Amino acid sequence: MRRFLRENGLSLAFGVGFLLALVGQAIAGHADFNNQLVSDGLEPVGFGSYVSSSDFGVDVMENWQSEYLQFFLYVFVTVWLLQRGSPESKELHKAGPESDRDQLVGEHAPAGAPAWVRAGGWRRAVYSRSLGLVMGALFLLSWLAQSVAGAAAYNEQQLRRLQAPISYGQYLGSADFWSRSLQNWQSELLAVASMVILSIFLRQRGSPESKPVGASHTATGVEG
Repeated sequence: MRRFLRENGLSLAFGVGFLLALVGQAIAGHADFNNQLVSDGLEPVGFGSYVSSSDFGVDVMENWQSEYLQFFLYVFVTVWLLQRGSPESKELHKAGPESDRDQLVGEHAPAGAPAWVRAGGWRRAVYSRSLGLVMGALFLLSWLAQSVAGAAAYNEQQLRRLQAPISYGQYLGSADFWSRSLQNWQSELLAVASMVILSIFLRQRGSPESKPVGASHTATGVEG
């Protein structure tokens, strides 16, 4: 057990943190939602009803889709785009998908290489892009879920205000949908840009996200 915890500490810590934050969001969101209902002269709802509602679902999904968008873009654009001095960038001469030798595929695959790397053909081609493809798919699925839950939540508000609901297509073009999406996208892009630039000049000893403390500001693609 101790070995398992040590070898999986990063994923376990973030997984537990995620669950705690999700529970906290549900509790706080439930209280805030009921406050809004009471102020509108309506009866409050139970915790179970709230966490299964479109209001809770859209709040969760709008954050998930922006996170997956961040990683999808980052995985793909770092294949070709570089940043001098940043450990978040490849070395300046390695732009592009790189050679089979560099990527350890084909005849250069080591003994422990994944089976699809050794198989070649379409399986190698898919596996070579699997991280970006999965991140992109997760982004699209969570964005779709946000749009469905958002449309339902928006129409619930319309009905509470005795106003006519709108169609799903109308919601996709609404200010509510794009405001929810863009307010998260801009924060994710800012965070990535900040990490890329700040890591050129600042250090965190022992972190793979930082260059070695004594590395030059111009050192690129070097991790501590």
